Amino acid sequence: MEAREHTQANLSLLRERLGGGRVRSAQLLIGSLHPSEVARLIESLPQTERSLIWEMVDPENGGEILVELADEVRDGLIESMQTDEVVAALDGMELDDLADLVADLPEALTREVLRSLDQQERERLQAVLSYDEESAGGLMNVDIITVRPDVTLEVVLRYLHARGDIPDGTDSIYVVNRNNEYFGSLFLSRLLTLDPNETVAEVMSTDTQPIPAHTPSEEVVWEFENQDLLSAPVVDDNKRLVGRITIDDIVDEIRDEAEHALMGAAGLDEEDDMFAPVVKSTQRRALWLGINLATAFLAASVVDLFQTTLDKVVLLAVLMPVVPSMGGVAGNQSLVVITRAMALGQVDRNNAQRILRKELLVGMLNGLGWSAVVALFTYLWFGDWRIGAVIAGAMIINMSVAALAGSSVPIVLKRMQIDPALAGGVVLTTITDVIGYMSFLGLGALFLL
Repeated sequence: MEAREHTQANLSLLRERLGGGRVRSAQLLIGSLHPSEVARLIESLPQTERSLIWEMVDPENGGEILVELADEVRDGLIESMQTDEVVAALDGMELDDLADLVADLPEALTREVLRSLDQQERERLQAVLSYDEESAGGLMNVDIITVRPDVTLEVVLRYLHARGDIPDGTDSIYVVNRNNEYFGSLFLSRLLTLDPNETVAEVMSTDTQPIPAHTPSEEVVWEFENQDLLSAPVVDDNKRLVGRITIDDIVDEIRDEAEHALMGAAGLDEEDDMFAPVVKSTQRRALWLGINLATAFLAASVVDLFQTTLDKVVLLAVLMPVVPSMGGVAGNQSLVVITRAMALGQVDRNNAQRILRKELLVGMLNGLGWSAVVALFTYLWFGDWRIGAVIAGAMIINMSVAALAGSSVPIVLKRMQIDPALAGGVVLTTITDVIGYMSFLGLGALFLL
């Protein structure tokens, strides 16, 4: 909350200084902020004002700001820049951040960036780019320090002093053999506090298991969360050390996953620009509105099948929205629970059936409880116990089906390699509407005509 308030305060202060013509003061404000804060400010401004703010950015911080921006906002800024300006902005960036940017650049611009690097940096960057962006290899930084297990801590300390600096976020040095195979980790805390005559092999830790480079990023997040890691080594298929992942990479990944889940529920992309042109935003949202319209017509066609019933028992039309609405809420509860469990790796083939049975029972019990409440309310309202019985029966059916669908839909979509965050809500809404109307109007036709 404080970070959001801080961003809003900086945005107001920036607008005030720009509005008053105090350009130098505005530039000093931007220079005092962290690159991530500058990125949030730029995203909060209309497109016409972004180029003005970008001109005030210190070129040395340009690359760090670009990597923090949403894809569409970053692309807009890069399009307005000359090639040499982009290359200069990316100069000196950490390779894992540079890899994230280069993967989204136009091919011609990517060639220029690669040409600006020396041979060693180019090879290391290409090594990162060879892995899928959503994998441990795609997240890793290849800037690491390694030592052999047979040397003493004193030798390691002399090596670090001669080196002069260590990569940002380094909490341990990795121990490898002559073939660069990972053996263990030498924590800096042990290096600084233990007897310098001891060997690395005697004090190194083997508790931290290396992460294979092809491991999906969601599993990497799970490893960091469950083992409370600050960093982890990454190895290739031959167990050779190729890089490391640090906690800041994981925080970024968690944020991206959260934004994807939030925006995906509405069928939107988390990288969309809030200030994108109206026509462009309209086109993006039109697809899922069209899909929703198609499912709405499907539900309407079910209602049309019972037109005779509605003509004869008009009271059903008054109560008709209740059943699909309750089913939708029950289904969404199960959908959220299962989607979260899947993200945490808690659902597999061995426990899937048990989870489905549990959610079905929850839906049935909630259906029984709330159907009694609705039946009583309906009887007191209309004075007809038959209508109360019809809506109660329909609620039990729909809430049971909704709970089962809410727990099974994300599992099925995942196996079909479809993102549950994007399609789960639409599929579930269709099921609860169709089953809700069909059960309510079907029971009405059966018992009231």
